Amino acid sequence: MANIQDLGIAGIRGGIDSGAFTAVEVAETFIDRVSAAKPLNAFLVETPDHALTAAKAADEAKAKGETLGKMAGVPIGMKDLFCTEGVPTTAASGILEGFVPQYESTVSANLFKNGAGMLGKLNLDQFAMGSSNETSAFGNVISPWRRNDGGNTDITPGGSSGGSAAAVAGRIAPAATGTDTGGSIRQPAAFAGITGFKPTYGRCSRWGTIAFASSLDQAGSMAHDTRDCAIMLEAMAGFDVKDSTSLDLPVPDWEAALNSDLKGKRIGIPKEYRVDNMPSEIDALWQQGIAWMKDAGATIVDVSLPHTKYALPAYYIIAPAEASSNLARYDGVRYGKRDLPDGAGLQDMYAATREAGFGDEVKRRIMIGTYVLSAGYYDAYYTQAQKVRTLISQDFDKAWEQCDLLLTPTAPSAAFGLGEKSDDPLAMYLNDVFTVPSSLAGLPAMSVPAGLDGQGLPLGLQVIGKALDEQNVFNAGLALEERAGFVAKPEQWW
Repeated sequence: MANIQDLGIAGIRGGIDSGAFTAVEVAETFIDRVSAAKPLNAFLVETPDHALTAAKAADEAKAKGETLGKMAGVPIGMKDLFCTEGVPTTAASGILEGFVPQYESTVSANLFKNGAGMLGKLNLDQFAMGSSNETSAFGNVISPWRRNDGGNTDITPGGSSGGSAAAVAGRIAPAATGTDTGGSIRQPAAFAGITGFKPTYGRCSRWGTIAFASSLDQAGSMAHDTRDCAIMLEAMAGFDVKDSTSLDLPVPDWEAALNSDLKGKRIGIPKEYRVDNMPSEIDALWQQGIAWMKDAGATIVDVSLPHTKYALPAYYIIAPAEASSNLARYDGVRYGKRDLPDGAGLQDMYAATREAGFGDEVKRRIMIGTYVLSAGYYDAYYTQAQKVRTLISQDFDKAWEQCDLLLTPTAPSAAFGLGEKSDDPLAMYLNDVFTVPSSLAGLPAMSVPAGLDGQGLPLGLQVIGKALDEQNVFNAGLALEERAGFVAKPEQWW
């Protein structure tokens, strides 16, 4: 029997079912792991009582012979973008410090109904704006990985779901929730050597999830492997009348239908993803991924997504525009931080509160968004970006006439050191170059750990599928996983 801390969702569920250990033993193991991992700064709030209560309920249900939920006995980390009743929720921003929701997000409620316990709330880039987890008001998250050059450089876990990625990679939690607006599940999954899945837009309710860009935000699962991601996503997803963008469709049994045989499947290789100055290690891994797909029985097809080069600029117009509208609610009036200088009027309070509460990256995006929505610039920027978004979606539609899935790298490099790109916003934005197009089109996509670079840091491959075709994305991810045989994990230094 493996150590409990090394087990994922399926392993924990199987061990509880067989009687190898109890759910309480699992919870206690990970509660201790969370407490010992403070140097990583992955958790903003610890909730051991929640995890233990759920574990006791699972053990009692098992003793009575009752049917257990999909996540029964599994303690998870909850990205601090999901509102949790009675537990502080900040979106890693100073402007929401002290905010305690009196309601539960639909995603977290679904997970708890399926038996999951919560170890705590996970750190992230402030309001999910960032690719390195360096914009949090509560300090950087540090990846559990280290370069093999003998140095002690702190490595980014990616972002915005950096706390989630670090917790799963460091065996601090067996799984965690993430959100993906332009790659915030997939890129940190690739950087941390774990599996991350972003479903079709609308599969998971956005109700109770603090908004960044409403037409892009989508919750997803982050775990050790494909099966665990499938189990967790089944527990998270489902129609919600409280979310107007929620899809009124049944949730498939993705886990039961997992099959790594890709005979008859056509895998598209988009030529536009061969970007200038792509590191040779990334290209070599991509070629290896193509060979693995062939070995699984798939046919490889070259395809073109001609508007890909416009995806990143379009995204960084649309997402900030939506953010500038969504974040207007944080004004110091109803909840969260209030900065009221002596003798200040209402407008002064607004300005002082937002100046003190928002970080530099959030302010940057609000300013960009407000600019592109302003009179005289709306048509020149925002309208044009939305037209480009439509063209990008149409590119994918045409590609599906030739193939069933797409295979690409997840990120243009391995994880970098904290501080190495923080002074260059454009370089940071380029981390999303491979993940943004599928986000703009609302398509399901996942990142699978597939190898290590020359410095011993993880690299990931991305599978993109048709809308609502999560099953084939999972199946292709499983095929890659089986052939990559990725078992590397960070040595514990914290």
